[in-house]
Amino acid sequence: MSNIKDKVVIITGASSGIGEAAAKELASKGAKLVLAARREERLQKLQGEIEQSGGTAIYKVTDVTSQAQMEELAAYALKEFGKIDVLVNNAGIMPQAFLFKKMLDEWDQMIDVNIKGVLYAIAAVLPSMREQKSGHIINLSSVAGHNIYPGGTVYCGTKHAVRAISEGLRQEEAMSGTNIRVTNVSPGAVSSELLDTTSDAESKAGLNEFYKIAIDADSIARAITFAIEQPSDVAINEMIIRPTVQVG
Repeated sequence: MSNIKDKVVIITGASSGIGEAAAKELASKGAKLVLAARREERLQKLQGEIEQSGGTAIYKVTDVTSQAQMEELAAYALKEFGKIDVLVNNAGIMPQAFLFKKMLDEWDQMIDVNIKGVLYAIAAVLPSMREQKSGHIINLSSVAGHNIYPGGTVYCGTKHAVRAISEGLRQEEAMSGTNIRVTNVSPGAVSSELLDTTSDAESKAGLNEFYKIAIDADSIARAITFAIEQPSDVAINEMIIRPTVQVG
């Protein structure tokens, strides 16, 4: 029997890409899904598909940049299922542009979603996980959290921050004896709607060319599933997953 069966899993950014793929994969293993994103029609569709396949899913429209909404999401999961076993901290955006173009609004959005959103989600689930002395927090960083490249400076900065947050959380919970596992997942080029968040035409053209090698989001969903499936005394802390042909 899968170690995932009946685990309650919150997924942010569940309306598309890696979040959607992870929801379907985990539901097929018997997890109880709490789907979160801003687009309600997408969440409704995904919930319907999971339920038609025999899975269990509920959803709540949530903006990860709102600390109050993240607290409400965690409270909703606890009310409906009585516990939170796993958080898949997946919501993120990836606008790209050289710094001299001063895309200040996009910088602010990336910091709000990619860093503060991750922290708000952790803050929302950590109290109940610590109380039950078990849990698993999976943060989606990026290969950009390991490398830096022109045009992606701010995005790389946010994803480096996610890696630092993941490792700091891992150490804190390990020394506290809470049995909370932390996994940092760093995807390379993956087919998703992330490219749509870039408004700069020059950067977008380069991204479109680079992403011709992109792998399916299902590949990352399987990696997330692998991390969750491990026995409770085993923590997969870091995974970097690139297309085989990706160099950087």
